Amino acid sequence: MPAHQGATLERPPTLFHQDDQASAHPAFCVLLGPDYAGKSSALGLLRRLAPQWRAVSVDDAYLAPEHALIGRLRRDLVKEVAAHESAWSPEFFAALLQTAIVHLRDQLLNDTSGTPAVVDSYYYKILAKCRLAGVADNPMFAWWRSFPRPRRVIYLDVPPQTAWHRSRRGADLNLLEHYGPRPEWDGFRRYQDDLAKVMREEIQGLPVTVIGEQDHPARTAAAIREVLIHELG
Repeated sequence: MPAHQGATLERPPTLFHQDDQASAHPAFCVLLGPDYAGKSSALGLLRRLAPQWRAVSVDDAYLAPEHALIGRLRRDLVKEVAAHESAWSPEFFAALLQTAIVHLRDQLLNDTSGTPAVVDSYYYKILAKCRLAGVADNPMFAWWRSFPRPRRVIYLDVPPQTAWHRSRRGADLNLLEHYGPRPEWDGFRRYQDDLAKVMREEIQGLPVTVIGEQDHPARTAAAIREVLIHELG
């Protein structure tokens, strides 16, 4: 269940979106990237420096008190389910992850302010991790793929070597970020390569801007901000 060695990476079905939902939610872009790409740091800087865009994420800092359950489920998923994979089915694993995806969708659809949003990963990264965990194509995936379409995906393209360094050479990794029972370089590199491949499959056909590795989080945030100004105003 965390990540099966040699998981088959089949191409997803053709993406489809309910375009009639386009007017039912504010415009939004998605910030995406592999583990330790710097999304959280960049989103935090944007939140302080560019409040004209609403940040939507399942990280604890972005959850309202009444939504704290989402954070607890995410932590328990790693601690209880991923750590004891033989006790749970891959489908149960995906069902728990779906709570985060539905929360992100609800935050978009239920907003009445009209404020453009930046969404952390949306469903793309979670869907990719489900596929790497051995979840066969599931009716849930078709539903996720029908969710509102972003204006653009901003993809932070950070090589595994940089991500490994940022993870303190594996010390900060959880079981959903590498292959194998222990965080080792080879298992991390292979997992991140596969994760990047599957995420790119999931965003095929969408407008994508790739931002390469920067030497400081502020430069990453500035590059993201330029794209958001163009797309969201």
